[in-house]
Amino acid sequence: MQLSIVMPAYNEGEVIEETIKKVHEEVKVPFELLIVYDFDEDTTIPVVKKLQAKYKKTTLIKNIYGRGALNAIKTGFVRAKGDAVCVMMSDLTDDPDTVNKMYEKFKKGYDVVSGSRYMEGGKQVGGPFLKQLLSKTAGITLHYLASVPTYDPTNSFRLYSKKLLTKTKIESNGGFELGIELTVKAYFGGYKVTEVPTTWTYLAKVSRFNMKKWLPKYMKWYFWGINKHLSGYPK
Repeated sequence: MQLSIVMPAYNEGEVIEETIKKVHEEVKVPFELLIVYDFDEDTTIPVVKKLQAKYKKTTLIKNIYGRGALNAIKTGFVRAKGDAVCVMMSDLTDDPDTVNKMYEKFKKGYDVVSGSRYMEGGKQVGGPFLKQLLSKTAGITLHYLASVPTYDPTNSFRLYSKKLLTKTKIESNGGFELGIELTVKAYFGGYKVTEVPTTWTYLAKVSRFNMKKWLPKYMKWYFWGINKHLSGYPK
């Protein structure tokens, strides 16, 4: 197995069929698709079970660490068999074709490949303006102030080497701040980090992003990266 795609899901019964179909049509690398759910009543489950006979690369996995996106992703990391592991959303916000470009970078020796909305060729369609502004500002300033080699460290859509995941302790305790944590830890730990352009499309009817709750968790790793740079890392 070359690639594992880890996909946390929360009541995605309406869209998961289209997501699975697009992943199988557009991802050209041999892969397994791990759809991780929290609870047995999740609307995602019956749809996926119906499709598994057709899409045999798809596996349902129950979250083993407790509810929430962070624990779902961690569960996927543990179960992933691929040398490369890509985190991708289950609601079609991420472009499956980008995975092929990510994997090409992985084959060239990169340990983190970010799907970047903010580099040349990337874009974001829709979404809360303030969230986008803060995300873009954090990415650009971290790139220029701390030399982190991506303009979009906050995007969860990224590919990691299994080697990095095996050797890196995850300290995040909230949710999708995991992406910036692993990116800055990889770069300042001497691993190779890069990015490829992607289009991120906001499709949620209601945003579940709580600015007051989540922003401090992202900022923790933003300033961790700044401080590491000021301390002379990577050496």
